Amino acid sequence: MYFLTAGESHGPQLTGIIEGIPAGLKIDVDQINLALAARQGGYGRGNRQKIEHDQVQIVGGLRHGIALGSPLALTIKNRDHAHWSKIMDPTSPETAENTLRRVDRPRPGHADLVGGMKYRHQDLRNVLERSSARETAMRVAIGSICKQLLNQLDINLIGYVQQIGKIEGSKDFPTNVEQIEKKITQNDLRILDTQQVTAIHELIDNTKRAGNTLGGIIRVVAENVPAGLGSYISWDTKLDAKLAAAVMGVNAMKGVAIGDGFTAAENFGSEVMDPITWSEGNGWSRMSNHLGGFEGGMTNGMPLIIQAAMKPIPTLYKALQSINLKTREVQKANVERSDTTAIVPASIVIESVVAIELAKIITDTFESSNMSRLQKEVTDYRQELKEY
Repeated sequence: MYFLTAGESHGPQLTGIIEGIPAGLKIDVDQINLALAARQGGYGRGNRQKIEHDQVQIVGGLRHGIALGSPLALTIKNRDHAHWSKIMDPTSPETAENTLRRVDRPRPGHADLVGGMKYRHQDLRNVLERSSARETAMRVAIGSICKQLLNQLDINLIGYVQQIGKIEGSKDFPTNVEQIEKKITQNDLRILDTQQVTAIHELIDNTKRAGNTLGGIIRVVAENVPAGLGSYISWDTKLDAKLAAAVMGVNAMKGVAIGDGFTAAENFGSEVMDPITWSEGNGWSRMSNHLGGFEGGMTNGMPLIIQAAMKPIPTLYKALQSINLKTREVQKANVERSDTTAIVPASIVIESVVAIELAKIITDTFESSNMSRLQKEVTDYRQELKEY
């Protein structure tokens, strides 16, 4: 399975193409749109979310709601493009009028300056329009399709907010996806402990008034993932490494941990390794899950636990020092419309990219031309593992 996205933040649309989705997969477009709506929500979001009401269109590879096995083509219109049509016109030549929103004061922490240096852009809008997190809307749409594929294989996952700034959203770490989902949908922060909502709201409000931004920690749990996905034989076949790369490929992510992650470095081996157990009918299992469902780069049948550390958004309304690209004068960095924190939508994005990687390894491991054949193969494989 392979996917590709294209499009700019204020361009006409985002486009995505997925190859390798099994024929016969029933795709619910309403579910995709619900995921897109959830990505636009969350406390601390900026004004653009009041403009965009993301809806996906599947314009290829689908007939009567069923995947054909050919590439799926998706589009998401950018409603805000109406205000940027001249500036972001793909074909008209450059004029004084359509370069009014030129960016020449790069923002610290963003791709602006380095992207300009690499591609020799003199208007850094050519960088920020693609490096914007707006692109993740398409990855959420693709991730929703992959979640639907996984659900039909009895694999479920959820992403939620573990921490915002220095405030933890819970000190408990459940692994039941259904229970987690029930709790986090009761508030606009996607946290488990609703008693922390008021304190986090105040933190976000105070941060906004100060012209500053916040990051946090995201946690993804995936349950009922079969053991043996991935491989120990080569570094580039390890599934935990692929998941880490996918998570780090999301805007603003600065760290990835599997299971106990960095905490494992502080503890003794006896506190980190998960004792093995076996029972008739259920087969092999572990008595704990400090390793987050991975051993030797392979899934071990326990719930997968992935954590992602998100840095604060680099666009600050009280801008930091920068240098003018043309004059080399010391000036304040450009200010683009942004959020105080995007940790809530980021949890949905991280959930989505994990779903994509799990769908990729499933379709790589098993014969996946047809959905019913794939379901049978996965069912037979699970039974084989129990009998080992």
